Amino acid sequence: QVQLVESGGGLVQAGGSQRLSCAASGRTASVYDMGWFRQVPGKEREFVAGMSWNGRSTTYADSVKGRFTISRDNAKDTVYLQMNSLKPEDTAVYYCGTSGSAFGGFVRDPREVGYWGQGTQVTVSS
Repeated sequence: QVQLVESGGGLVQAGGSQRLSCAASGRTASVYDMGWFRQVPGKEREFVAGMSWNGRSTTYADSVKGRFTISRDNAKDTVYLQMNSLKPEDTAVYYCGTSGSAFGGFVRDPREVGYWGQGTQVTVSS
């Protein structure tokens, strides 16, 4: 079992920045791929950013490329999402997730995520 807890959400003005954190516990989280996803009411959960277990590979949704950065600190079993130049359309509940498969790449499909955090709300005002 892997437990994930997100933090760092809140209200921010358009053009501003925010950093989300995802703390992992349970099994050794440093061997797992990690990703960020988001969801708005009435829509499916969508991929935002992903990172391989060793941090050497990253991938981003086109909508956030150049504005968001995923990173991880394996010593702290924590993954971050730095969000810059935020737009109102970035408003969503943000979730971190992992496939739960050791030494894997990254997952972009929410259906491949084995473990989810509880989510944190990010609201960007115009």
